[in-house]
Amino acid sequence: MTAAPADVAVSATEQRPTPRRRIPVPHKAAIAVFIAPFGVLFVLFYLIPIVQAIWQSMLVVEREGTYGQATEVFGGLAQYALVFQNGPFWASVLRVLTFGIVQVPVMLGLALLFALLLDSPLVRGKKFFRLAFFVPYAVPGVIAAIMWGFMFSPNLSPFTALTKNVDFLGADLVLWSIANVVTWVFVGYNMLIIYSSLLSIPTEIYEAARLDGASQMRIAWSIKIPLVRPAILLTAVFSIIGTLQLLAEPQVFASFSSAVISTYTPNMTIYATASVPNSSLAAAFSVVLALATFALSFTFLKITQRKGDAE
Repeated sequence: MTAAPADVAVSATEQRPTPRRRIPVPHKAAIAVFIAPFGVLFVLFYLIPIVQAIWQSMLVVEREGTYGQATEVFGGLAQYALVFQNGPFWASVLRVLTFGIVQVPVMLGLALLFALLLDSPLVRGKKFFRLAFFVPYAVPGVIAAIMWGFMFSPNLSPFTALTKNVDFLGADLVLWSIANVVTWVFVGYNMLIIYSSLLSIPTEIYEAARLDGASQMRIAWSIKIPLVRPAILLTAVFSIIGTLQLLAEPQVFASFSSAVISTYTPNMTIYATASVPNSSLAAAFSVVLALATFALSFTFLKITQRKGDAE
């Protein structure tokens, strides 16, 4: 028995998805007014410098004769070829990657530990310790590096019995002395992010766990750490970006240690190249470093996301 044409038309109408009505956005002018300051600053101080750096990296300097006037002309990818042939730059990249592999997990581990301690009901004086952990971040990085540089210096340190026997500023240990400064400064900052995430967890979860007989250690391991995982990943990405941009601390330590040379980190290499001056090559270094930072951060997020989905 075949369906009547009217029935077929009705069923086709029922199966056809109804088009979604576009909800009008009220107060568009007000939204534009509030967004405009950010948009202007974003374009002026973010997009335009990026475009300028990319354009500058495409230029090369040409001279008419040996002592002729220098002119910048379009050179394509010539500067990038020099970047990939530059051994000191890639040695500095490898150095900061080694730095990050050790320093970032230690720093984030301490930040997580301090955040869990502050969130524990067994700890007293939380306001004092929260301020004490965060105060080093309020110290500018240059000041912190100078302070620790004096403490590591064999002749200036108040701990001469230690510094005269252990060369903290020597070629073998100066990188980890810098790591100590970075860790001291940024542990409190990362701790505050993780602690804020802990405060957003509903207390009913903890009460249910305690009724089931879970100890504070078990609650921290099985409930708190998994729930603050997004905050930990956020601080890890910030730390990866900061590691590749390391500049202030090694630059200060260069005045204390001869082991810290002008190409010790990628940013120091860029700064030294721009001071020659060779702004085009420095711009090419900057673009490559920015792309490497993006690739490393993106890869880290993808790997951790897959592990989270697998769990």
